[in-house]
Amino acid sequence: MLTTISKYPFFDLSEIIPEPDFSHKPYKKLQPVKTGNLIPDINLVTDFKRWKNFYNGAPTHGSISLKHLYGKPLAIAFYSKHWQDRGIEQLKQLNAIQTEIKANGGNLLILTDETGDEQLSKITWENNLSLNFYHDINNEIATQFRVYSEDDPTWNRFSGINVNIPLLAIYVIDTERHIIYDHIDRDLSATFVADDLIASIYGASLTNTRRKSA
Repeated sequence: MLTTISKYPFFDLSEIIPEPDFSHKPYKKLQPVKTGNLIPDINLVTDFKRWKNFYNGAPTHGSISLKHLYGKPLAIAFYSKHWQDRGIEQLKQLNAIQTEIKANGGNLLILTDETGDEQLSKITWENNLSLNFYHDINNEIATQFRVYSEDDPTWNRFSGINVNIPLLAIYVIDTERHIIYDHIDRDLSATFVADDLIASIYGASLTNTRRKSA
């Protein structure tokens, strides 16, 4: 009696484990907040490890007054070293108008995803910057402003970027947490208008003064 042996392997379908299908993962386009929006409370903490302060390029170790920051209109800029020259150029522009920001009743804070001191110290020293940086761990604040999201990573938008980082953005918020100015460099070519930023701070500061005296 002849026994027929199949040349095709036999599979038990119950042993096959299907691979996960990621093709239907919902895509949520990044939609940054804009002027007129109300943002949640910004949870800054006084942990000195998260603050990096520089004066004329040199690190300083002054006290941190969150009440001082919250009590005035605040310009917030998002920065990452991965923006390279474009990011440094924005830091230099902000540094150039920082005196005017303060003279018009506001404050300036740079939020960064940096975890180390070496690169940031090098940039501030080489460009003689006097800026205050705050480490936004896990991009928590950037997520609140919707300039960062795991659902729409930065590398989807910009060639040469292979990590997910916050968009290069600047906001001004008043003491009531309303956004009164926004600028997002969507194509890495549009510089912000300094006069518009300063004017928004002046207007918010004036309104805040009137509110206190009423």
